[in-house]
Amino acid sequence: MLALAGRRLAASIPSLLIILVGMFLLLQLAPGDTVDALMAQMGGGGDAQLMAELRAFYGLDLSVPARLLNYLWRLVQLDLGFSAIYGKPVATVILERLPATLFLMTASLSFAFFFGLLFGVIAARNVNRWPDSVISTLGLVFYATPSFWFGLMAIVLFSVHLQWLPAGGMESIGEGFTGIHRVLDIAAHFVLPTLTLGLIFLAIYLRIMRASMLEVLTLDFVRTARAKGLDETRVITRHVLRNAMLPMVTLIGLQAGTMLGGSVVVESVFSLPGLGRLAYEAVVQRDLNTLLGIVFISALLVIFVNFCVDLLYARLDPRIGKETGG
Repeated sequence: MLALAGRRLAASIPSLLIILVGMFLLLQLAPGDTVDALMAQMGGGGDAQLMAELRAFYGLDLSVPARLLNYLWRLVQLDLGFSAIYGKPVATVILERLPATLFLMTASLSFAFFFGLLFGVIAARNVNRWPDSVISTLGLVFYATPSFWFGLMAIVLFSVHLQWLPAGGMESIGEGFTGIHRVLDIAAHFVLPTLTLGLIFLAIYLRIMRASMLEVLTLDFVRTARAKGLDETRVITRHVLRNAMLPMVTLIGLQAGTMLGGSVVVESVFSLPGLGRLAYEAVVQRDLNTLLGIVFISALLVIFVNFCVDLLYARLDPRIGKETGG
């Protein structure tokens, strides 16, 4: 297990480097830069000398290779640079927005995985009967519907008409909640964003779980367990689920980046102060340092999730550790 973990970490370093270099070079092709955005905010009041001084201050007067090497050297020193638009270090800006994104991703992934597992098992155990038909139809509807439409309709129904849940934001402004009351207030604000982001992934998980369950139920070791006299509940929980969950666990790692991308839309719809909304603002305002910092942190998050998935996969399937010499 330790050998497997070491190899996965070592393999992630080149991946991270390729992502950062590729994104840095792509951003150089975009029109405008940070200084242009600053001048636009000043109403075009800056002169050529001021623009030259600002470009020198932010290192934009250097060649692209020199800027790339300078950026990578700063990353080695854990320096993400300075955000010209927000007037503070990029690390500070990201740390202020990171909790909202982490909470949204964790809640959405947990919701999608748990209910995808549950509904997938129910559908597989009632294949070709009405529970299977209802669950499969709902899964298809959730998968085919855009997430922003879910979000807008949820706001109209639960916030405007029923007034059960807040329409947006991370917490109530000016209420002064503390302790458990603040926790409950934040949780209430995240209910609709979690459902909006999680429903599409729930649809994927339940279909994968249904197909995997149907396949595992036909294998020889399941028939052997039944022949030994084990009741159906023990056969499902102790023998079938562990093997049927392997594709779902793999899917978590593959969709970590997709969920980060989906959070851009969800955070914009619900006005959540997260990394997705920050990335959108950085693109619009040409804040390249902030955007590169978000790419760096997002890549680290995806690599970390995939690392945990690899370890969990090896735990669920001991053959992984044996094949890799663990």
